[in-house]
Parts: sequence; structure tokens; C-alpha cells
Amino acid sequence: MSNKKELMDRARDELFSHINRCGVLQAAEEDQKQWMTETMDYLAERYPQLGDSELRELHTLGLRFCRPVIAHGRDAETDSEEEAPAAAEEAEDRSETPEDATTAA
Repeated sequence: MSNKKELMDRARDELFSHINRCGVLQAAEEDQKQWMTETMDYLAERYPQLGDSELRELHTLGLRFCRPVIAHGRDAETDSEEEAPAAAEEAEDRSETPEDATTAA
């Protein structure tokens, strides 16, 4: 493994750790962008061996981490808890056989 790759991996891991610790995931999108810009300045100082292209890649990864396809955190747990009864009811309706429907009528 190259030294540059190891350095990039370490910077990425540190970025993700900062995102989780600083509560960035719950922040508004504009606040996330501002925080990310400031954090990238910090990472550029901390890892001077990383070039502009690596720092841009870290910036992109960080923003994607803040807006995952599948939500995480408390809001995601609340949403899934609210959706669970409705999903169970829909599954139950689909599993009803034609004989069940005629006997129930």
C-alpha cells in the first residue's frame, strides 16, 4: 500500500470521526457545507502532503457521508418506527388469499 493511500485513508477516517463527534449529521445543509469547508482547511494543515485533488475528494466524501441514501441517527429510527406498523398492515393485506376474502365477506 502506498504512503499516499495510507495518508488519504487516515485523513478520511479522521474526517468521518469529526463529522460524527461534532453533530454535523443533524445540522442544516448550509451549516454542513460551511463546517466542511472549515474542516478541510484544518485537514489541509494537518496533512500537507495531500494535494488539492485529494482534499477535493475528501470534501466530496464528507458531504456524501452527511447525506446518505439511507438515513441514520435518531430521526431515521423514529421514521422507521412510524413506518413499521403501516408496512406490517400492507404485508398482511397482501398475504390474504382469495379464500380468506370470500369467507370474511
